[in-house]
Amino acid sequence: MPKITQLSQLDLTKTYSYADYLTWQIDEAIELIKGKIMLMSPAPNVKHQGISTHLTGLLYNFFRHKKCRVYAAPFDVRLYDRKKSILANKEIHSVVQPDLCVICDTDKLDEQGCNGAPDWIIEILSKGNSKREMQIKYELYAESGVSEYWLVYPYEQAIYQFVLDDNGQYQLKAMYANGLARPYLFPELAIDLNDIFDDE
Repeated sequence: MPKITQLSQLDLTKTYSYADYLTWQIDEAIELIKGKIMLMSPAPNVKHQGISTHLTGLLYNFFRHKKCRVYAAPFDVRLYDRKKSILANKEIHSVVQPDLCVICDTDKLDEQGCNGAPDWIIEILSKGNSKREMQIKYELYAESGVSEYWLVYPYEQAIYQFVLDDNGQYQLKAMYANGLARPYLFPELAIDLNDIFDDE
């Protein structure tokens, strides 16, 4: 089997596994969603990266001496139906790179990243990826058992907070446009939106 070094060598209509993904040596940033290749947006802009940096710093300081770990992209997260136990690479067909994720079950961490659903995922939207985050990933994260999911809107300076209910469906818990945002899972963490959206 030839070594995959160019995206053009892959069939975008084919279904691939995480085992396939590990063998590719391509420059493009991609994710696998239920076996289908999804091209990631080009390098994030300054506003996106500023928000990511602010959030990463706040979360790092908060979780520094706790059991939960925070990781920023690029960081591979392998996802599958939460009703299944940990799967082999060839059985996994979704691997994503959330902007930020918090993982409290450190047994899910290995050298490749996270094998299973993080507790909390934060995605910072850009003009090129909002449909994917709002639809495809929203459904994938719910199915996989990600307990809390935040969508950050840089230009509207707002955060939508979704929490998984007992039926495995996301409920909109809060919409933050000013003041303090608090994660449902970690209510003692208060995030000042002025700090997050500060362009300075």
